[in-house]
Amino acid sequence: MTIPVNAKYTKTHEWVRLENDGAATIGITDHAQHALGDMVFVELPEIGKQVIAGKECGVVESVKSASDLYSPISGEVIANNNEVTAIPALLNQDPQDKGWLFQVRVKDAKELDSLMDATAYTTFLTTCEH
Repeated sequence: MTIPVNAKYTKTHEWVRLENDGAATIGITDHAQHALGDMVFVELPEIGKQVIAGKECGVVESVKSASDLYSPISGEVIANNNEVTAIPALLNQDPQDKGWLFQVRVKDAKELDSLMDATAYTTFLTTCEH
């Protein structure tokens, strides 16, 4: 399982990476895609929508189940990965690079401080049932 060190993680298995231009790229973790199985559908928040940290903003659906997507950080959605909505299997193939989901213009970067780094997320995974 891959857990990049250049991202922060949530207990609901989303990741967020701050880009050089100040935007935040968001997706689901490798752990999440393994737990969900083969992805068949992705619903992302609309561009221009305000998302709130910890609140539902979309859905990822696999052959096993549907799962709500939560934004790890608050801000305005500025981009969606249309490739992943057209080919949901990208989430299984490369969830933390080509399978990114959406980007936001960050409202308050201090929200990142409440998220787990790669080491803390790795430790957290040992406490998860699945």
